[in-house]
Amino acid sequence: MEIESRYRRRKGVVARGVAFALVAGLSFGAGLSFGGGSPASVIARVPLLGDGLDATPDQKTDVAAFWKAWNALSEHYVATHASSTLPTAKERVYGAISGLAASYGDPYTVYLPPEEAKAFAESISGSFAGVGMEIGIRDNILTVIAPLKGTPAAVAGIKAGDQIIAIDGKSTEGLSIDKAVSKIRGPAGTSVDLTIIRNGKATDIKVVRDTIQVPETDDGLDQASGVYRIALYEFTANSADLFSRAFERFKASGSKKLVLDLRSNPGGYLDAAVDIASHFLPQGATVVTEDFGGKEANQVHASLGYGDVPAGTDIAVLIDGGSASASEILAGALKDARVATLIGTKSFGKGSVQTLIDLDGGSLKVTVARWVTPAGHWIMGNGIAPDIIVPYTPSDAAAKKDPQMARAITFLTTGK
Repeated sequence: MEIESRYRRRKGVVARGVAFALVAGLSFGAGLSFGGGSPASVIARVPLLGDGLDATPDQKTDVAAFWKAWNALSEHYVATHASSTLPTAKERVYGAISGLAASYGDPYTVYLPPEEAKAFAESISGSFAGVGMEIGIRDNILTVIAPLKGTPAAVAGIKAGDQIIAIDGKSTEGLSIDKAVSKIRGPAGTSVDLTIIRNGKATDIKVVRDTIQVPETDDGLDQASGVYRIALYEFTANSADLFSRAFERFKASGSKKLVLDLRSNPGGYLDAAVDIASHFLPQGATVVTEDFGGKEANQVHASLGYGDVPAGTDIAVLIDGGSASASEILAGALKDARVATLIGTKSFGKGSVQTLIDLDGGSLKVTVARWVTPAGHWIMGNGIAPDIIVPYTPSDAAAKKDPQMARAITFLTTGK
């Protein structure tokens, strides 16, 4: 969603970053990174990487306890239910690898057995019906990063920050993001029951699945204030081109006041974020750094330097708890370069990069890097803080008020 998604090309390998788990048939980035075609959360899709991995046992590690446990279970375990079936040797190996991955305490480092790996591969390459939201893990709880505009999740009332504690009546405790996605996704026209916690209260919400089609951009001039708004709802392979067209309309309007609305945008392709940032940052300026923790050279993603912002333009960027991955990369870059003022609430904080490794038909998804803003700020777990904090409450929504946009207009028209 972990999606933190994007396709990125590195060392000749096409890698799809899946920063977040988009429960709609795509997995974009809120911690994965798609670049070129690459989401910004970064799951690197490396189908053949497992073939070259070293399978030599680590002689320095004492694994006697593991084999004692293996043999004890083989010798003593007795099924207690008539319907019980004993796991095969391969299934026990899969379970052991799953436990090993889980021991790192990272919800985005997980093992997918062959069947789950196949479903995951289909989910990031095909078109499936779903509910249209990105989910992640926050404080060890399955959490909605953002519902996508106009999707079944948004229509049903799902909100960014909702904690999903049950899916179809079954607890999500200990459930990985990928398994949650597989349970939520399903044929169009069918429904899924989600039990969510919001403001300390549990609520059951039924969502009817559908084929997901999300509007990517929306723009227009507010005649009363002269402020031009460009909203981005996700970062796809088309977003950079769509933004460029909207940006041309902004320039043609004659306005010198721009609001870039990234609220509830769960992210997507890294290259789209870099391309859009290139309108505002000089050539060569850092947009984001992919930090590999010293295990390989860091990769700096830099502005292409389009330099086409009209002189004297004032810019505000709206963010909230549903802004993740590529949204955080773009907002962080503009904030650190001091070319825009961020307004709203703190973003989600999805900024890790995963690589997908093939293991005998299964897939090991491993966190291999983290996203760092130009000023050295770690996005993962921290998010991007706005310069001006403006909450958006349920009562605002009920009254159809938008205090964050109103504050942006005030700031751009008065400078305060």
